[in-house]
Amino acid sequence: MITILPLPFLRNHGKILIFGSGKIFKGAKPTSVIDQRLRRTLVDSLYSNPMSLLIGALCGVLVCAYTAYVSDDEALQIVAWVLAGVALTRVAVMVAVRNVLRAKSSTLELLFEFGAFAYAGSVSLMAALAILHNVSVEAQMVLVVYAVGYATAIAPRNAGRPFIAIGQLLAVMAPLTGALLLSDALLVRVLGVVALLHIPSTVSITINVYRSLRTSIAEAETNERLARKMEVLAHTDIVTGLHNRAGLNDVLAAQVRHGGPDQRIALFWLDLDRFKEVNDLLGHQMGDRVLSEIARRLRDSLPVDAGIARFGGDEFVFFCQIDDRAQCERLANRVLDQITRPMRLDGERLEVSSSIGIATMPEDGVDADRLMQAADLALYHAKQDGRGKLRFFDDEMTRELANRREIEAELRQAIQRDELSLFFQPIIDLQTGRIRCFEALARWFHPTRGEIPPDQFIPVAEECGAIVTLGNWLTGEAARAAAAWPDDISVAVNLSPMQIKAPGAALGILSAIRDAGLSPDRLELEITENVFLEDSPSIAMFIEDLARAGVRFALDDFGTGYSSLSYINQWPFSKIKVDRSFVSGAQAGRKSDAIIRAVSQMGRTLGIEIVAEGLETTEQVKAVRFAGCTLGQGYHFSRAIPAYQASLLLAEDRSSQNKDMRSHGTA
Repeated sequence: MITILPLPFLRNHGKILIFGSGKIFKGAKPTSVIDQRLRRTLVDSLYSNPMSLLIGALCGVLVCAYTAYVSDDEALQIVAWVLAGVALTRVAVMVAVRNVLRAKSSTLELLFEFGAFAYAGSVSLMAALAILHNVSVEAQMVLVVYAVGYATAIAPRNAGRPFIAIGQLLAVMAPLTGALLLSDALLVRVLGVVALLHIPSTVSITINVYRSLRTSIAEAETNERLARKMEVLAHTDIVTGLHNRAGLNDVLAAQVRHGGPDQRIALFWLDLDRFKEVNDLLGHQMGDRVLSEIARRLRDSLPVDAGIARFGGDEFVFFCQIDDRAQCERLANRVLDQITRPMRLDGERLEVSSSIGIATMPEDGVDADRLMQAADLALYHAKQDGRGKLRFFDDEMTRELANRREIEAELRQAIQRDELSLFFQPIIDLQTGRIRCFEALARWFHPTRGEIPPDQFIPVAEECGAIVTLGNWLTGEAARAAAAWPDDISVAVNLSPMQIKAPGAALGILSAIRDAGLSPDRLELEITENVFLEDSPSIAMFIEDLARAGVRFALDDFGTGYSSLSYINQWPFSKIKVDRSFVSGAQAGRKSDAIIRAVSQMGRTLGIEIVAEGLETTEQVKAVRFAGCTLGQGYHFSRAIPAYQASLLLAEDRSSQNKDMRSHGTA
């Protein structure tokens, strides 16, 4: 129901204010629509301060009781008792409702409205009767002052629902104003005019307070919604819709914190194998689609209550409750099978494999942080085992990690303390049997640990960034050693991708060979195909600058990388080193021989020498020579030896060569 108040004092700039059903309008159009949450907040504001209601009720009861007592008027006494009953009932209802506040907002509003209008009517009736019955002036003034004060206090107190506030105001002031204006006394009539003018001013205050209150509540609601949205975004991966790192940390911590003492949780850390190639070859947009598909497959493969997150890049982490290790392994294998299923996106058929590290609670950790550390460490070992593998965490991994950290801490000092040594392995001409080159290899002789193999400290050096310092030292020492050799003997140095991408890498190498007095064409830099997985301008500039200076390049571990032929076509390689797995590995055989012959034929056509690595037997030497390889390297010829032994080996080689030449000349 809508009630129109056609009163002159309710006009605001020519617009009639309409009050009804708790809404305020200007003209016929609402200023805005109050949603249910906002309406509930405004209604709740009526019950937010019971103390003010209690104080007002006590004041009203005291004033009316005093007036009824001094006037000895029966009508006033009856009204005073009614007011006291209404006041006490309102206080009791407010206290009871405030402790619950579960009713509908419309019910709460109606309940408050009934009590407010009843109390306001009682106050107004009491004051009007006192004036009309000509009780004592003191009693009239007390009642008038209280009624006007009550009407004024209503504006800020109940402005959250202006229909109630203004209704109370009119219920108090209208009868009071009428009684004052009907009085025979001039002073009382003047008070009636003042009371009449008080009504629109109080209405205006009520409206202004309501608007301010409504605006502040609406802004608070908006800010709260934005805050909730931002919190969701802060805990969600935008590509997959899964939890991000922060989101998973929260849900995992909550699961660990609230779970029972007997709960068993398995946490799986998954890493996609060689996912970077997808981004590099097909673009990041396609990479994001692949990640979304992986996320969908994870949701389909895991229990509905599992927590799943993408930890940035190509890593996913998920956890769930399990019964035993066997169930955990079955779940991990199901995930691996689902991920390896070929996917077709925009006509592209893609196959993605993954590795998984697994940790269980309570065996591997009793809190979220330790559980995640254990799973991460297990993933590291799974990736070392090869693609598509899974590993459970065990204590030995922790000991290995501690060992790596010790090696990392000591490696930098080892370079300064000259604990590192340079060894050389010869590369032999398969036709003449003469030494053509030496490959420089780093060795670390620790004062307490003894010899630390390269496969232990080189990966650590790459992980901690010490590989740049180590590589620069190796290049400089190799150049100085080679400077003392015959001019037709070159030296080969392996380069790490991190070393190549380091600022000023090419300038550092040129400075090293210049300081050593070594001709640039006697330095051969071996790089693997992994270097080219990242299409970096710095890599291209590095190769171009050194090649222009005369430094030669060899493609190492050929056949184990990706798209090798494109690299051969693009970059100025003078040698290709066939990986030892084709010569002496488990896969060596007829197919490997065919591959070696094909590579050798390509080398002859392109003018590139082919080096066979890992030669250990005479039969292997004969096979690769027959296949067309021009150079060989391996234990069959020599292990890696110190610099002085390399010089002796060269001397023997030259002596033998001279004897052969003299013998040939004599013949």
